[in-house]
Amino acid sequence: MNKIQIIFDKNKKSFKIKKQLINKIKSYQPKISNLAIVIGGDGFMLSTLKKNKNSKKLFYGINSGNYGFLMNKFSSKNIIKNLSRANLISISPLEMTVRNRNNQIKKSLAINEVSILRQSRQAASLSIKHGSKKIIKHLVSDGVLVSTPAGSTAYNLSVHGPILGLNSNKLSIAPISPFRPRRWKGKIVSDRSKIVIQNLSPLKRPISAVADNYEVRNAKSITVKTNKKIKFNLLYDRNRSLQKKIKVEQLRKETS
Repeated sequence: MNKIQIIFDKNKKSFKIKKQLINKIKSYQPKISNLAIVIGGDGFMLSTLKKNKNSKKLFYGINSGNYGFLMNKFSSKNIIKNLSRANLISISPLEMTVRNRNNQIKKSLAINEVSILRQSRQAASLSIKHGSKKIIKHLVSDGVLVSTPAGSTAYNLSVHGPILGLNSNKLSIAPISPFRPRRWKGKIVSDRSKIVIQNLSPLKRPISAVADNYEVRNAKSITVKTNKKIKFNLLYDRNRSLQKKIKVEQLRKETS
C-alpha cells in the first residue's frame, strides 16, 4: 500500500487540519507512491521544498497560514477527490551565489525571489548584467529583486514588478525604490540568463542578498541563475491551479 507522508507546521490550525486529514485518508490508497501533503503557509512550503530538493516527491500543499498562494484550500469533504484529480506543476528554483567582502562564497536556492537590499541608511549602488550584456550600468536604489514566475505575485508585485506567466520561461528584474535612474522600471529576461549584480561601493554602501528567507550580509557580488536540474513537483486542485491564481492576480492588477 502506498503511504502518504504528512509534513505539518507546528501551530494549532495545522494540528487541527492534520487530525481531520488522517481520519479522511485512512483507507485512501494513492496511485503514486511518493506523495507528501504539506500543511502550513507559503513560508513553510518553501522551506519544506528546499529540504527535499533531491527528492522525487510530489507535494500537495494545504494552507493553514494567511495568504497561502502556493497552497490549496483544505476541504474535509472533498480532500480525496481533490487529491485524486490534482494537476501537476513542475517549477525550477533560482540558484544564488554570493561573494561577500571577505571573499567567502555562500549559496542558496530561491523558489520565489532573490532580493538585494541595502544594509544601512545609505542607498545601494549596483550594476546589473546578464551574460556579457549590461542591463544597467549604475542603479542607486534600496535594492533590486530577481523573481521567478511562481514568485512574481509575491514581493515582486509589491515593488511593482510584472506578473509572469508560469510557462513564460522568463525572470523579472525589478528595482526597489529606485533613486537614479528614477524612472527605471526593470527588465524581463530569459530564465536561461546568468544575472550578475555587483556592489559598486561595498564599504560605504553595504548590501544583503536574500534567497527567499536565507540572508547573506555584506555581499560584494551576486550571481543568480535558474537551476534547471532541480524540479519541484507541486499538486494543485483542478479548479484552483497555480496558473489560474497567477491569471487572477494579473487581472486584479490591471483593474486596480
